[in-house]
Amino acid sequence: MTEKISPLAPFRHETFRAIWTANLASNFGSLIQGVGAAWMMTTISDSADMVALVQASAALPIMLFSIAAGAIADNFNRRDVMLTAQSLMFIVSIGLAVTTYLGVITPWLLLTFTFLIGCGTALNNPSWQAAVGDMVPRDDLPAAVALNSMGFNLTRSVGPAIGGAIVAAGGAAAAFTVNAMSYLALIVVLWRWDLKRPASTLPRETIGSAIGAGLRYVAMSPNIEKVLLRACVFGFTVISVVALLPLVARDIVRGGPLLYGIFLGAFGVGAVGGALIAEWLRQTLSAEIRIRLAFTGFAVCAFTIALSTEAWLTGAALLIGGMSWVTAFSLFNVAVQLSTPRWVVGRALSLYQTASFGGMALGSWIWGTVAQQSGPATALIIASALMLVGAALGLKRLGLPEQTALNLDPLNSWKEPHLALDLLPRSGPIVIIIEYVIKDENLPAFLSAMAERRRIRRRDGARYWTLTRSLEKPDIWWESYQTPTWIDYIRHNQRITKADAAVGERLRALHDGPERPKVHRMIERSPEWPPRTAPGKEMIDLHQ
Repeated sequence: MTEKISPLAPFRHETFRAIWTANLASNFGSLIQGVGAAWMMTTISDSADMVALVQASAALPIMLFSIAAGAIADNFNRRDVMLTAQSLMFIVSIGLAVTTYLGVITPWLLLTFTFLIGCGTALNNPSWQAAVGDMVPRDDLPAAVALNSMGFNLTRSVGPAIGGAIVAAGGAAAAFTVNAMSYLALIVVLWRWDLKRPASTLPRETIGSAIGAGLRYVAMSPNIEKVLLRACVFGFTVISVVALLPLVARDIVRGGPLLYGIFLGAFGVGAVGGALIAEWLRQTLSAEIRIRLAFTGFAVCAFTIALSTEAWLTGAALLIGGMSWVTAFSLFNVAVQLSTPRWVVGRALSLYQTASFGGMALGSWIWGTVAQQSGPATALIIASALMLVGAALGLKRLGLPEQTALNLDPLNSWKEPHLALDLLPRSGPIVIIIEYVIKDENLPAFLSAMAERRRIRRRDGARYWTLTRSLEKPDIWWESYQTPTWIDYIRHNQRITKADAAVGERLRALHDGPERPKVHRMIERSPEWPPRTAPGKEMIDLHQ
């Protein structure tokens, strides 16, 4: 039976508590900025497209740059990355406030500033989400993710309403100024945080290589792929409510910026409720049932908003929408983190963000276009139907995996072997051949384990993986693969987790012989390669 963990358990950790608190101020300012930008666009442009593009311009950078930001998060000090991102958003927000005060803001300039703030968010988010695992132990991770959602939505429950009041009283420029000042507390806390990264004896990966490793890891992880697909569909459909809410407040319910802020507040209150019951839902319902409920709840929200002309009914529907929002995105986030080892978690989270925010950016544009042609009510009704389709996707092969307790800590048992050749880190390609002796009665179990071994090898950077059998001695099998360089071979072995080691143990148990399976390490060379060592040594078999 799973031990029950208090939803507030992560607050026992001082660093998490301090950064979570500072994030409240930052989130508060961001929501006020969002209210100001969305409402300003309704006053300086009559186009529904331009109003919806405010959401798209905030989400697009996350879709475009999150993968690179994830590689940065895994290769640099995450505290420094977050500090850089927060400082960038602080500077851009000051520029937006000043431009608005001077009265020179235009629709496209507003979108540009929103896009630049989104770039800061894209840089910050993978490091922030990956750093949660640096602040709390693994058992507290689901509760920490839920608390992050709750913190954001606590501010969302009151921030937008206050933002609407600020816009109504002082204009959008005042909202932008409040946002700029909100970054200061988090910048100070990050400056004081002394994050210690584990010492590494390997050189830092290049950004291109790191991105490739992240893409490969996710591509060879079927469970993560399912999460990314469902997150993209969810983001694409549900963003219709958020993107078109200014038009709902103005044109359907006939209100002003204060009512728009109140609607966002209702959405936030619902999200807080969803965060508070997230742990109970996790222990009561399967992941797939929870995501179906989230899709269905949002469909009810969108359909009700499309037909309602009463503020109280629209607000009640937004409570359901907010609860569904935090239920889904908390589930997606935790599923990715619990399925990913620390060396690649930033990149996996960045791909998750690319999928979800990519869906949001595309959805904001699509639903804005539909609203421009047919009205926001029609757009919301169509979106609600597609949300039900998203719920049905899990009925077949796209059901979400359960959150398992796999031990993804590094095994740390591999030691660099002594070599007869002096290799440089960039020397290669390196060819690895592992020899097994397998009895006929063990073949089904051996082949099953090898199928999993192939996925793990390729996921962690191996190329040209093959399994061959001797024609002269059929009980001898060879597993072979390559890595581009010697340093890539070292990285490949250091990425083995304790969960992966179980496959190796199965294979060693099936091996028939007094010794462990024999490993041959070689470096590939062509006949034209000019040897730099003594004759006959450049193709030496480096075996243990």
